[in-house]
Amino acid sequence: MNEQSVEIHINNLEEKYEFNKIAKQASGAVMYRQGKAVLIAAVAIDEKPVEEDFLPLTVQYMEKSYAAAKIPGGFIKRETKPGDFETLTSRIIDRSLRPLFPKGFHFPLTITVMVVSSDSEVDMQIAALHAASAALYVSDIPVTQSIAAVRVGKIEDKVLINPTLSQQDESVLDLLVVGSGKDIIMIEMRTMASEIIDDVEVDMIDPMMGAAPLILEHQECNELDEEALITAIALAGKAIDKATQTYTETFTPLVREPLLLELAQEKVDEVLYAYMESNYADDVKNAIAHMAKSERATELKKVRSKIMEALESEGKEAEKEIVSKTLEQYKRTVVRTMILEKNIRADGRALDEVRPISIETNLLPSVHGSCLFTRGQTQALVTVTLGDKKDAQMYELITDKTSRSENFMVHYNFPGYSVGEAKFIGAPGRRELGHGNLAKRALEPAIALNYDGTIRLVSEILESNGSSSMATICGGCLALRSADVDMVDLVAGIAMGMVSEGDKYVVLSDIMGLEDHDGDMDFKIAGTKKGITALQMDIKLGGIDLDVLKKALQQATEGKAHILKLMEEAESHIVESGALPSTEFFNVHPSKIGDIIGKAGATIRDIIEKFEVSIDLDRDVGGVKLSGEDKEKVAAAKEHIKKIADAPVKKQMAYEVGKSYQGKVKKIVDFGIFVEMPDGFDALLHISKVAKERVNNLSERYHEGDEITVVVMEQKGKKVELATPEFLA
Repeated sequence: MNEQSVEIHINNLEEKYEFNKIAKQASGAVMYRQGKAVLIAAVAIDEKPVEEDFLPLTVQYMEKSYAAAKIPGGFIKRETKPGDFETLTSRIIDRSLRPLFPKGFHFPLTITVMVVSSDSEVDMQIAALHAASAALYVSDIPVTQSIAAVRVGKIEDKVLINPTLSQQDESVLDLLVVGSGKDIIMIEMRTMASEIIDDVEVDMIDPMMGAAPLILEHQECNELDEEALITAIALAGKAIDKATQTYTETFTPLVREPLLLELAQEKVDEVLYAYMESNYADDVKNAIAHMAKSERATELKKVRSKIMEALESEGKEAEKEIVSKTLEQYKRTVVRTMILEKNIRADGRALDEVRPISIETNLLPSVHGSCLFTRGQTQALVTVTLGDKKDAQMYELITDKTSRSENFMVHYNFPGYSVGEAKFIGAPGRRELGHGNLAKRALEPAIALNYDGTIRLVSEILESNGSSSMATICGGCLALRSADVDMVDLVAGIAMGMVSEGDKYVVLSDIMGLEDHDGDMDFKIAGTKKGITALQMDIKLGGIDLDVLKKALQQATEGKAHILKLMEEAESHIVESGALPSTEFFNVHPSKIGDIIGKAGATIRDIIEKFEVSIDLDRDVGGVKLSGEDKEKVAAAKEHIKKIADAPVKKQMAYEVGKSYQGKVKKIVDFGIFVEMPDGFDALLHISKVAKERVNNLSERYHEGDEITVVVMEQKGKKVELATPEFLA
């Protein structure tokens, strides 16, 4: 195989793909370059299929420390557990490539993407998606489509296609769209909050400065409405179509001879299917009516046993696997037909109806903020813990030169018992990290930008039957309000679904697990009453029409408004938690910060120990933040600090060199005496200038509090050099 290299310039990306250069024993591989970034993507297959009916695809995105000329931190000096960004990027690649595989492809497959050289301006998620797609497309795996990813940003009303990382830092929109040709496969979107300055003049009387105009600032979540979102997605769709055409034309001559792989056939017996339809339609409908996944599975097993017993009694062969597959297919048809033809959902709800919701806030007495949010058979217990800046999570991105601090953390846990499964609870997997990340992206724009501290939000899913991530958002928002966190507005989330056949489609609000499993779309949307702050969509079809998407967005907005109304009612009944720490914010003159700290931090340490508080100081503006468990002690600490700050400002006097002054012995140390001078400032009398002869023990001559006569030898700024008359005699 001869080494081949191609360069593609499209959608503001300058990419170089090098084939047949590295990893030649893999099924497909590419060395991808963009700027200084270099990624290696490789595909490997096990040609022995698994027996289960699923695609055993594993995607690993890995960032090597050497790519940024770094040595891994910590005790072990090699890459170990993947970071959250690596895990989330692996998940995005998986969700984007999985729909490309043909039905019946049950061969274990790994796609590995390694970052071996980084660039602080290159979007690694876009680069990783394109590298993985290219390696898969030219491989000997029977995948005949390439994908393209487009990120849309917005800076000051200017829409950008594939902005650089520095541009993304300024953008108020982050929309990632992945597709193939005219088909959109996956969407992820979030907005970023910003401060808006209003040129409003308000008379403000300041005794020092007189009347002055006041500039008012407020925060905006920068929510997107449906029209703006559709426009942005349409723009991304055109860019994707253009890119995938280019990739297909460029890569097709490089595709390897495909492997002869036998795809699994659906084990559905047409005669058996008709038999079930004629004799067990009511049994299947009754089984579907059981909402919980575990209950429904149990009922379907009973139906399967009933069918097998009947077949055996009639002397017919009844292979368990074929009966199970056929029953699953028939169940899916029943669910979809009920929705499409009769507009009937398994639980009897209307197509746009949200399940019953109950909300209980601050039910945990020792927690800063808590909420038990229940929607149908999905239940989330969400808690909020408040901390200082030092409690923030430190992390590094390979594209950064310095580490970052995450002061708003969302941790999502999904134990097996939430769906009736007996499973060990271990470390969070990709699903948990993905759902937690979605909830964080939805809630973060509504939290005050000037929040001075750290927030940890934890969602424990106690029961799940459809969209526990959206329950996390709703419960999380109210848990934040229960902890008295300042927020711009309430945020709610809702999961939408769709069932389609030909040109006919039905959009479903607040889907449950059954509708997610047997439907054609999983569409999660979150935001305030003004618009959308976060969105995640996975399409199981080839693509989605923008008119269908618009319908889904409109229906989602109605459902979100209904949930927000219930949340507003719950918010009005919040009773503050007794565990909530007391916090005081106030300002002193910046020059007084040094007095509050004291020499070598002695004063501030005394305050912390005496009043049992934590103190954060801002030297630039004189800001003081006090936090503590006891409100009375926090108030007392505030008064104490204000007394220090209100004390008259001492001004150091100018001394006459050679003149004698009366002082007081403040402190005796080995090397001299600190003398309190007439202006209240301390000056040092060095042991060498106490007497003409050598002095070994100053404590034999002086005691703290003694009056002492000293002569000023020199004054440089605040530093005053002293001697005794005895030394100068």
